[in-house]
Amino acid sequence: MVRYVKENFFQAHRSFESLTHMNNLMEQWLREVTDPRVHGTVKEVVVERFERERPHLGMLPAVRFDTAYQERRRVSWDGYVDVRGNRYSVPSRLCGTTLAIRLTLEDTLILYDDTRIVATHRLRPVKEGWVTVPQHHADLWRKTLNVETRDLGVYEEVGQWS
Repeated sequence: MVRYVKENFFQAHRSFESLTHMNNLMEQWLREVTDPRVHGTVKEVVVERFERERPHLGMLPAVRFDTAYQERRRVSWDGYVDVRGNRYSVPSRLCGTTLAIRLTLEDTLILYDDTRIVATHRLRPVKEGWVTVPQHHADLWRKTLNVETRDLGVYEEVGQWS
């Protein structure tokens, strides 16, 4: 269908004043050109076939069909998931687990732990680098930067042994 429209409608109409103008021309083209023609596959007039099928057609679902790409990805030790050559942060408690991911047509990455959303990111080109939400890694930094503290008297005592 897309090819038919590209090779016929857009060949006949190459410029438009506005989206409304294009839609009006398209509706006219459908009425005057495509509907009265004999369809090449079914060998019937398009508008007649549609009218015969109309009573059997149902309503569209209330919810749009989910066209998102879905997959499972493992969270690395540093709290990131690799997607399309870039890395996206998730809460550090999920390091080492496997999450479900959804990539929408709107370039949104949604990460799920079972059915619960744990992170949402806008997809970015690889050249823009990793995507990090600081709160995701707050616990990792706290653990990493936790330096042991001692009484200075310990060092004085060690100094006496030398």
